[in-house]
Amino acid sequence: MLIPFTKMHGAGNDFVVFDGISLPITLTPENIRRLADRHYGIGCDQVLLVERPSARGADFRYRIFNADGGEVEQCGNGARCFVRFVRDKRLTTKDEIAVETLSGMIFPRLELDGSVSVNMGVPRFEPANVPFEADTREIVYDLKVPDRTVKVSVLSLGNPHAVQVVPDVDMAPVNTQGPHIERHPRFPRRVNAGYMQIVDRRHIRLRVYERGAGETLACGSGACAAVVAGRQQGLLDDKVDVNLPGGTLRVSWAGEAQPVWMTGPAVTVFEGTIDLDNL
Repeated sequence: MLIPFTKMHGAGNDFVVFDGISLPITLTPENIRRLADRHYGIGCDQVLLVERPSARGADFRYRIFNADGGEVEQCGNGARCFVRFVRDKRLTTKDEIAVETLSGMIFPRLELDGSVSVNMGVPRFEPANVPFEADTREIVYDLKVPDRTVKVSVLSLGNPHAVQVVPDVDMAPVNTQGPHIERHPRFPRRVNAGYMQIVDRRHIRLRVYERGAGETLACGSGACAAVVAGRQQGLLDDKVDVNLPGGTLRVSWAGEAQPVWMTGPAVTVFEGTIDLDNL
């Protein structure tokens, strides 16, 4: 059976999006790996599935699958595309929606200029809540990787992040060191590895090796985690432009116990149909 899909991206972080409300859709890990393949499938960093909610007060349920087939808790760029998708498909007329995710509720909002803002929730720092193996909460931790020990800020924004400050993000060992951090034994559910260069107090450059996807052109939750990490270290102001390989996101965080807000683009690339059984 042919199933409709929409190809979208948020600052270059690209998605295949399915409407699981109009047509019930079941995705297997093998389906997802084949969809994400850039040679034999459609090609994407993540597959997004829109479903009816089970949580009280939610407008939709939002499921996120990485290119390796694993389901994950959160994706900030995907959340922005989610809003654009449900509005374009006339699944809602609301500008701000309540969306159920594996990590809890998020509240993305369509802005007048066409960009989308997402309340990403309050960062979690306690190691057990990331999860991360450490005895006490610290601002930075020493993490042993092959040939060296690096200093990382560790936090969760619904999904785990390890962020390190580097002098030049272009020279950062994202694709050699990133896989070791992603699967480091101190992160039992793996982790997104961020590499942040401080340009000034309101501007950073960032690359992210994403859990289950490799380096992507943009990582929304990674951008938020980087700003939080920089704020915790006293390096950044409360509003920061995050320049990623695929574009720029605006992130703001007022401080401890406050939610992180992220604003950026959400773009539809093309639409089509696909036969999952014969992919």
